[in-house]
Amino acid sequence: MKLTVVGGGSTYTPELIDGFARLRDTLPITELVLVDPAADRLDLVGGLARRIFAKQDHEGKITTTSDLDAGVEGADAVLLQLRVGGQAAREQDETWPLECGCVGQETTGAGGLAKALRTVPVVLDIAERVRRANPDAWIIDFTNPVGIVTRALLQAGHKAVGLCNVAIGFQRKFAGLLGVAPSEVHLDHVGLNHLTWERAVRLGGPEGENVLPRLLAEHGDAVADDLRLPRPVLDRLGVVPSYYLRYFYAHDEVVRELGTKPSRAAEVAAMEKELLEMYGDPALDEKPALLAKRGGAFYSEAAVDLAASLLGGGGSPYQVVNTYNNGTLPFLPDDAVIETQAAVGAHGAAPLPVAPVDPLYAGLIANVTAYEDLALEAALRGGRDRVFKALLAHPLVGQYAYADGLTDRLIAHNREHLAWA
Repeated sequence: MKLTVVGGGSTYTPELIDGFARLRDTLPITELVLVDPAADRLDLVGGLARRIFAKQDHEGKITTTSDLDAGVEGADAVLLQLRVGGQAAREQDETWPLECGCVGQETTGAGGLAKALRTVPVVLDIAERVRRANPDAWIIDFTNPVGIVTRALLQAGHKAVGLCNVAIGFQRKFAGLLGVAPSEVHLDHVGLNHLTWERAVRLGGPEGENVLPRLLAEHGDAVADDLRLPRPVLDRLGVVPSYYLRYFYAHDEVVRELGTKPSRAAEVAAMEKELLEMYGDPALDEKPALLAKRGGAFYSEAAVDLAASLLGGGGSPYQVVNTYNNGTLPFLPDDAVIETQAAVGAHGAAPLPVAPVDPLYAGLIANVTAYEDLALEAALRGGRDRVFKALLAHPLVGQYAYADGLTDRLIAHNREHLAWA
């Protein structure tokens, strides 16, 4: 089995490599190719990847290349983990929206739109080259904003599934609090990428006992602390929102916080510099503890599970993924991309039936879906007016003066990545 990771020079990659090594019975990789245009980073990450495989007695071959076409040739699956513009672009996404009093964040709001505009054309070019090289290969997208990017891939006819680590993070967290194995925890996870709620936590499968009320009663303070939301909010809602919902539920508070401290991009850039120095140590043969602070917890386990199922192996029968709605949420169009529990196999991902969604959540889901429609149109066709309309539609912007100012800033800061600008 051959897997290719596009963006293989990322500091995330050793997390992925560790999962491939530990879970080789689930996903028996014979060849792993890391593709990245940054040859210096690729050498460091590739060296550590080989040492991790060797330490864990994995017999798979690891190669590195900057040649995308050569790297995807013959691949059974291609995993995308890109950051177009690097941490420098992320730094901008997190700062210039604050000038207009709006949240600066790399996956939602104005910053998220900037990332989508930079990313969608690049991902579609890569996917087309994958299709030419091997039309049967699956594309697993971990590139943010996952919902918009996955929708672009699916609309272009690619064999693609989107993946995020939020759900598996909740699964592992809840399993630890409940004292059960993670495989015993099944989430009623509904919404869009980075806009989801856990409405039930069931033990044993989709029809199991819902222990969410007990979980909140006994461990609500710990859950609230992780989400940085007040405990009474969780008690009143009776659900566990994604931590990204804090940008919506406490927008002004978050904007004030962001204006008083360094950006997350600056923190990550410093962390990446330290990680790359570690990766260059020929004695290092395991992922360093610092990597846990970089983000992406349990990413490797989710990726292995999904790839194994798509390639006909031993992955879990139900997984939280990003895929077409296809009537699952009746208030959304069929071609919206939702994040939900799905039956995953060689056929792809088929969402499981979802109980009716409370208007409190359905309204926000529908609003952000409308924004994503406009965002994808702007990413595919360009133009200032399309950018403005997408920003005006976003619930974290929503006023024409803000949308105007943010449009000008977005274009000014991203002109080198926007062919139409």
